[in-house]
Amino acid sequence: MSSPETMAVNLDGQDDSAGPVRGTQGVLRIAMIWLAANLVVTTLLTGTLFVPGVSFGTASTMIVVGTLVGVIVLVLVGNMGTRTGLPTMALTRGSFGIRGSLIPAAANLIILMGWSWVQAMLAGVTVNSLIHEATGYSNPALFSAICQGIVVVLAIFGHTGISRVEPWLALLILTVMGFVFAAAFGAFTPAEFGAIPVDASLGGTPFLTLDIVISTAISWTVLSADMNRHAKSQRAGVIGSSVGYTLSTVISMLLGLVAFSTVLLRGHDAIAFDPAVIVAEFGWPLGLAIFLSVMATNSMVVFGMVTSVVNAQSKRHLRFLPTAIVLGIISIIGSTFLALLNQFTDFLFLISAFFVPVFAIMIVDYYLLKKRGYSRQILHERPESRYWYLGGVNWVAVVVWVVGAALSYALAYVVPSPIGANIPAFAASFVLYLGLMLGLGGVRRLGLRDPRDGDETGHLLDGADETAALRLES
Repeated sequence: MSSPETMAVNLDGQDDSAGPVRGTQGVLRIAMIWLAANLVVTTLLTGTLFVPGVSFGTASTMIVVGTLVGVIVLVLVGNMGTRTGLPTMALTRGSFGIRGSLIPAAANLIILMGWSWVQAMLAGVTVNSLIHEATGYSNPALFSAICQGIVVVLAIFGHTGISRVEPWLALLILTVMGFVFAAAFGAFTPAEFGAIPVDASLGGTPFLTLDIVISTAISWTVLSADMNRHAKSQRAGVIGSSVGYTLSTVISMLLGLVAFSTVLLRGHDAIAFDPAVIVAEFGWPLGLAIFLSVMATNSMVVFGMVTSVVNAQSKRHLRFLPTAIVLGIISIIGSTFLALLNQFTDFLFLISAFFVPVFAIMIVDYYLLKKRGYSRQILHERPESRYWYLGGVNWVAVVVWVVGAALSYALAYVVPSPIGANIPAFAASFVLYLGLMLGLGGVRRLGLRDPRDGDETGHLLDGADETAALRLES
């Protein structure tokens, strides 16, 4: 077999299968993975969006509260992955149907591609800032494309190594963050940060700040089951992900808030969501930390994007390497469209509109309707599968998803909600899906079999006996 053929076989063997896996990672390992994953420039720069639209104290409070609210959804979906051994998009087959799951899977591809673009752009802008300062040369689009090219290579060849060294990168990044915090609070007191005047013309509100923070958690929830299915127990997955995500998000966003506020207090030009602003203030160590964080996290995002496409259905028709090359080229080209950085908050709200209803539906379906049990038939693309519903699609879930997404958009842009868009959209989707499924008698009145009926090919995984390492078997 030729070398390219050998490489392709190895890659297809390494890709993260949509089938069930047995988890082996404990609390500390899961916590470190989540800590490393979200110590990234996008989370950091999200913290630059709040002041002076709201006060420093209000922004700090909403960062903590929003993270604690958002992590509830993240942990619930992640725990589904731990109990079944399945990734997030494969789990949508239980509520949306075997073919209906292609709808959230397509949305997930769009979101992950957008994330890869944004993070590559931020890395490119950071590198451009450092090189421009040293040499006078500036070409942010070129450096963004180069950064994304490195990411694609890492995603194809180095994703296993990246996952192993990412916790160590997290420690390095935390060290740099500690330096930034020390420098900022060494120059100004907490009282001076709290006294930064609020600019009401910017339209910032506490609930808008809360909504943005919750949207960050929703954006990470698309990968929560992918990560937590490798936990060896529910305890490891729940505690590890909740602690790791909460710490990383609060630390990163507060760092962005403090760094941006320091620039304001010094009277310098402060442009939100621009890494060059804070890198100019705190120097190359922060720029290096930003670059490394993007390389580590974005390579896993691209790898996850490729495996999501390859494993979109149980019958695989696509191979890993050619899919990775095609998507990689698209991601490199897209990373040069730097104008997207000016629409980052809109991008976050787009993610929320897409996925807040999806996660509400998944949580209702798994925890309430299916009583925390999916059968092995979720793995099979067959009309006789209990998860086939009507033509392979659970149209109740699709209708609720459309209604929830429309409501989220309306509350964010048409008739702005005084309490934000995410919480009302989640609650409405949750209640509507539960009510419709119960009101229609679940799947029974649709003329379909209940996934809890059980037979020789569809026994359930209830996940209650963790000592038995219960997983869906491939």
